[in-house]
Amino acid sequence: MAIKPDYVKKTGNILLERYPEAFSREDFDHNKEAVTRLTNIESKEVRNRVAGYITHKRN
Repeated sequence: MAIKPDYVKKTGNILLERYPEAFSREDFDHNKEAVTRLTNIESKEVRNRVAGYITHKRN
């Protein structure tokens, strides 16, 4: 399954807009858990990409 970068960016941006206090600046593992709590993304790879995008964007 190919993951579209637009999907990752849109999802990450929506999460940051709605829940800015839920994500940390540098802790990928914390952001990964927050993505799991706040979304219904079942794919581990997609969840990790969204969490990585959020971590990168917050820095």
